[in-house]
Amino acid sequence: MSGVSLAVAPRTEPDKTTTSAATAADMNPQQRRHHQQQQQSMVGGVMGSLRVIELQLVAFIMVFSASGLVPLLDLIFPAFASAYLLLLSRLAFPAHGGAAASNGSQEIFHGSRLFRLYVIVGTAVGLFLPLAYVLGGFARGDEHAVRSATPHLFLLSFQILTENIISGLSLFSPPVRALVPLLYTVRRIFVIIDWIADVWLNKKLPANAAFKGVANLVYFSINLFVFLIPRFLPRAFERYFRERDESRAKMEEDNRSAAAAVANKSQPAADKKSD
Repeated sequence: MSGVSLAVAPRTEPDKTTTSAATAADMNPQQRRHHQQQQQSMVGGVMGSLRVIELQLVAFIMVFSASGLVPLLDLIFPAFASAYLLLLSRLAFPAHGGAAASNGSQEIFHGSRLFRLYVIVGTAVGLFLPLAYVLGGFARGDEHAVRSATPHLFLLSFQILTENIISGLSLFSPPVRALVPLLYTVRRIFVIIDWIADVWLNKKLPANAAFKGVANLVYFSINLFVFLIPRFLPRAFERYFRERDESRAKMEEDNRSAAAAVANKSQPAADKKSD
């Protein structure tokens, strides 16, 4: 949600992979087949969990859209953001097949344990508290309370869904992937400010509604001005230009190799003509 699926990629364990690859050659065919089935089941479990999360997010988005509680501007914002990101990926920051991309690593920012704790706090503050607030409003029949927090949850659901989708696609370069949480966070800060103003102006809303809104405003403001802009975005551009330089260097090396091969082939022909 704060670039979570982009910043904190699943940790790889190269030692275990290398060991399993080395021992696989020593297995008999039956053991090797059983080993491959275990690996496929693990991958299938991870992909299945991801699909379940994405389906839940799609369900949230459809419910929020059909409820009529999300303003028109917030409804069209994901379409505008997606179109803008596609244009950037085609025209401004096309993906390059660098070393990091060839290894399948989509990680931009390596998160420490403290950063992971920060992400967990953000998940609780940004997702669970507003969701509980909205569900409580539905239970009480308080449409005004539901209307004040629903736009934030709608945009957050779209952000997480977009991050999950593009993080596994090589079509999108690191700067484009980094702009997803940046664009959505900027928009959601304005939505949260409207939420807080609505709580203070409407005295009928519960007192803890103001706390939830202020907590979200503080967290996502820190997330934007302390993490996304000064740290996450520069790392994305640094990786992008490094991959671009690697791609250009490899292309130049291939051109030199091709030119040398053509020169070597033409040299014997010239020697024969001279004889």
